[in-house]
Amino acid sequence: MTLMATIPSPTRNQIDLFGLPLRAYALCILAGIVLAIWLSSRRWLARGGKQGEILDLALWAVPFGIIGGRLYHVLSSPSAYFGENGDPIKALYIWEGGLGIWGAIAFGALGAWIGARRMGLRMSSIADTLAPGLIFAQAIGRLGNWFNNELYGGESDGWLALEIHELDASGNAYIDPATGAANVVGTFQPTFLYELVWNTLLGVALLWLDKRFRMGRGRVFAAYVGLYCFGRFFIEQMRTDPAELILGQRINVWTALLVGLGAAAYLILVKGTREATPYTDDRPAFVDAEGEPTGYKPPLAEHAPDETDITDETDRAAEIDQLDDPAKHEK
Repeated sequence: MTLMATIPSPTRNQIDLFGLPLRAYALCILAGIVLAIWLSSRRWLARGGKQGEILDLALWAVPFGIIGGRLYHVLSSPSAYFGENGDPIKALYIWEGGLGIWGAIAFGALGAWIGARRMGLRMSSIADTLAPGLIFAQAIGRLGNWFNNELYGGESDGWLALEIHELDASGNAYIDPATGAANVVGTFQPTFLYELVWNTLLGVALLWLDKRFRMGRGRVFAAYVGLYCFGRFFIEQMRTDPAELILGQRINVWTALLVGLGAAAYLILVKGTREATPYTDDRPAFVDAEGEPTGYKPPLAEHAPDETDITDETDRAAEIDQLDDPAKHEK
């Protein structure tokens, strides 16, 4: 017995809050960012970092990532903005959907690198810390595509078939005057759902791999990129929305292939476990019984003198005493 004939899509992609329209796509992106910052902050503290550093870093990475994601989308799908009947000003309408993950990762990494340099943070440690949170954020972001009735595959009548409505400029589905029901264009493969599930499973896998093998030197991030590209390579070929083609394939198929191969090469060539300190100055870290960093020694003036400090003070006192007694200098 079929449990669900089709997967329904929302007939509205926005909500009105005190007269202000809020796009569901934008809310999903925002929710993903919040989750990524929360999870990454917990992972950063476990690696020996300080409270608030991930949030400070996000002030650089998030704006860069959004700008980069939008640029990639516009450049890889230019006809909607610069082609016949296109509207260039809509290239700025991020809330309507359209963020290319490749541009978001590249520009977000640039922003994170700038922030890390200013804060004295090791970039490889930052990348490995952020990776699971990023892929979970992407999973939540795919819900925005569901609200927008977009990024679906070929026609389907299976139990996972996705109903797609035709939305007007205000984000509401057209209503059939005869029936009073929202007009359904057809039923299609729910590629947004396939990627959502893949991203969620990948996030869980990254958390396990990092805990099991204590991966370091950017290898968690490389695993994230490589495995995401593997899934995206196949899912992208199911999609039927307009896209630029190169040698008969969608541009994102080629991007997934090339970026994925680069990530795989990094994993093969670069070895090493998690760095002892996530800071570029290599300050010494306290570790627990399993070797996990638990925090960093404060400057000398802020902690009680240990045995080494006492010995140093004793030696200095002896040198001063010797200088004060001329007889001790006689040979």
